[in-house]
Amino acid sequence: MRILFLTHSFNSLAQRLFCELSARGHLVSIEFDIADAVSEEAVALFKPDLILAPFLKRAVPASIWSAHPCFIVHPGVPGDRGPSALDWAIQQGVPTWGVTVLQAEAEMDAGPVWASAQFPMRAARKAAIYRNETTEAAVQAVLQAVDRFAAGNFTPERVPGAAHALMKQADRALDWARMGSADILARIHAADGFPGVADTLFDTPCHLFDAWPESTLRGTPGSLLARRETAICRATADGAVWIGHVKRAGGIKLPATHAFPEACALPEVPLDGWWQAAAPTWQDIAYQEAGGVGTLRFEFYNGAMSTAQCLRLTEAFRWATTRPTRVIVLAGGEDFWSNGIHLNTIESAESPADESWANINAIDDLAEAILTCSSQLTVAALHGNTGAGGCFLARACDAVWVRDGVMLNPHYKNMGNLFGSEFWTYLLPPRVGLDGARAIMHHRLPMTAQEAVQCGFYDACLPSPGFFVDVVRRAAELAASPDLDGRLAAKAEKRAADEAIKPLAAYRAEELAEMRRNFYGFDPSYHVARYHFVARSPHSWTPRHLARHRDLDWKIPA
Repeated sequence: MRILFLTHSFNSLAQRLFCELSARGHLVSIEFDIADAVSEEAVALFKPDLILAPFLKRAVPASIWSAHPCFIVHPGVPGDRGPSALDWAIQQGVPTWGVTVLQAEAEMDAGPVWASAQFPMRAARKAAIYRNETTEAAVQAVLQAVDRFAAGNFTPERVPGAAHALMKQADRALDWARMGSADILARIHAADGFPGVADTLFDTPCHLFDAWPESTLRGTPGSLLARRETAICRATADGAVWIGHVKRAGGIKLPATHAFPEACALPEVPLDGWWQAAAPTWQDIAYQEAGGVGTLRFEFYNGAMSTAQCLRLTEAFRWATTRPTRVIVLAGGEDFWSNGIHLNTIESAESPADESWANINAIDDLAEAILTCSSQLTVAALHGNTGAGGCFLARACDAVWVRDGVMLNPHYKNMGNLFGSEFWTYLLPPRVGLDGARAIMHHRLPMTAQEAVQCGFYDACLPSPGFFVDVVRRAAELAASPDLDGRLAAKAEKRAADEAIKPLAAYRAEELAEMRRNFYGFDPSYHVARYHFVARSPHSWTPRHLARHRDLDWKIPA
């Protein structure tokens, strides 16, 4: 079928559904929901058999849903209606939630239900639940709904329900003097990603994001207790929580200590090296060791890696190579493994060009440290989505194991035609060929974990349930393998042979020469694109690589 996506943006859910439906032979085109007239034009051009709305912030116009079958992907159980569905579910601590695919009608979320799927809830950030449980349930429900629609023998039924209101800041308000840590965490979790919880820090209005539990620090409820790297600890009625990111009024979302330099007056409470803390606390880099395997975890918010984070992770990795292990697993965050350089801290810098240069050099240092590690085999374990430089940072490892369901965006051009670095010109062509590399870097489309393995870019796609259990087992088997010494020797020989043909320094210099033009050259595309990305500027048009129906040579397939 021809399926047209009407969506607010090409977010992770829309990307996953695009890939899943395309893999099943459907022709999918995308139109951003900019204005009624634009959407109507897209429908007229593409003449879809079905319209799917995976992520909208306003109602589909009646001119479209009254004339064409239009399915809404609603992040709620059957009968749930209205906005803020997932926010309410998280804040109220419901045990089970789900996704419903329903037909668009005049009343929001009240149309006949074509399919639904449910999942158990957990205490986690909204973004984490959306990118994991909600996405998996949406895939299940959408595929079932599309199959039912194509078969033509299913009659959808209406489900009675009631609409809840848009969750406002008054509903999210924090009372630090009376609320315990669990309540505070639930409220910030429910607002994570967007819109955040309105509050004050240092007597300044701001919005809070990225909350973590703290198990030992205590103080007067509401008081600021300490800082650690980029996070700030604040006392609750029965304990304390860490605030990782904030957004000041009129500003952009930043690490808490970046947004509030006043935090430097708070006492620093460092951890004991890189080892995993024994009790819950804020720790963005943590190391564990068992069975000859060292696991280095890094939980960077939204997968963005600032200059300082890259430097710290490089230090942690080099330290890990001195440990008596045989294998090092680099395990990123639950939501993201890495998305490359940190565009928000770059945007906030006095000189974004200089900070861009420092950031790309810092992440290149990390990639080079991984590439040149001769004492252990290295494994990148990708549980979360990965984009841009993060895709090639992972490929710097000897093996890349990726969870089924992860979305990859191994290209840079969407960010103002960035050339990219992280040694991609060395790492990508041998894996996929020159034509394959050219296609990946220029087509700018997402890639599933299975596609990455099929084309040879990554090494293994592991089942989603029990991903890290499988990773630990595989890594332990690798560490105990009798041919490990031979593999390490072969790795060193291959690195030496490659270095003799063309040094890593040459690849890096060539890539950075292109990046310098992106950062300091006459073409401001990167700086403009970064600004709009960070500022969350509304889309004014749909990129042509997504809107197939707007290609000049577009014709309806026979």
